[in-house]
Amino acid sequence: MNRQVERAATWMYRGLWGVLTKWFRVPDQPPTLPIGSGESVQSFRPSDGFLRYLKLQFWIWLFFFDAVILFLWFVLTAAMPIAGVWLLPVALAVAVVPDVVAYLAIHLRYDTTWYVLSQRSLRIRSGIWVINEATITFENIQNVTVESGPIERFFGIGNVIVETAGGGQRAAPSQGKGGGENLHSGEIAGISNATEVRQLILSRLQVSRSAGLGDDHSEMAGWSTKHVTVLQEIRDLLRR
Repeated sequence: MNRQVERAATWMYRGLWGVLTKWFRVPDQPPTLPIGSGESVQSFRPSDGFLRYLKLQFWIWLFFFDAVILFLWFVLTAAMPIAGVWLLPVALAVAVVPDVVAYLAIHLRYDTTWYVLSQRSLRIRSGIWVINEATITFENIQNVTVESGPIERFFGIGNVIVETAGGGQRAAPSQGKGGGENLHSGEIAGISNATEVRQLILSRLQVSRSAGLGDDHSEMAGWSTKHVTVLQEIRDLLRR
């Protein structure tokens, strides 16, 4: 039964994804970032292991949900056999329809999630009904960590947590990092090379913070030599 549900959901998903892309203008391409000349941009999505991880959660939830529905139907049928027969289609619909919807939501979440890295910033796009995009500049990053639970490690995935200064209160102060910190948090979830991505962000963070007015034009994309000269004159004037 589970295989039949999955096949039906896969067939429905292909059609639904095309409808959403056309009618609701769901972006099927990675987001863009403003970049200077000579800058490189890396766009990537969660790994296949993340999709399998989400499906495992889905099947666990499905098992308990359908078990409750079938148990209630058996109890009702034992007490009132005729009512149980009449309500069998309803019980099947209640058990199957949410499963298909949840399966579609998993694929939609996976297909609409994108991560984009430039030399100076990170952009994260996620969401199903409402598409959310968050841009984090490396200059504002305060901390970069990797989180991976035992089940996530089984699927070969991890999450890169990027914390930046400014903005509102941390959303989850109960995680042991202290409440009251004025931090924003972005998550690169479900990637297979979480450690490498963390090191890449840290290296670009170091370059961003060590860049000064004396850097050449290749490291200060978007700034001309004339701009740098004027800023240096202002700096020297303020020193005097």
